[in-house]
Amino acid sequence: MDDILLEHNPSPAKLEVMGVYDWPIWTKEASTFPWTYESRETCYFLEGDVTVTPEGGEPVQMGEGDLVTFPAGMTCTWEIRTPVRKHYNLG
Repeated sequence: MDDILLEHNPSPAKLEVMGVYDWPIWTKEASTFPWTYESRETCYFLEGDVTVTPEGGEPVQMGEGDLVTFPAGMTCTWEIRTPVRKHYNLG
């Protein structure tokens, strides 16, 4: 199983090249829920404080300013402590 890739504060130039600001936005209130990624997802957090724990893996802390890639097929639990706003791109 691939790991969650997490980059803190990627450069504005990198985000621009990736087209992050053209991606759709997903929002969610504070909550805890299970999730399985059907396809790879890359996202950039505009707001929020989240811990994502892969099934059988270590918790990963993420939030505002983080660029994160979740591998296809990963099952995990999301624990959102402060509401999330993030750009996301599937595939």
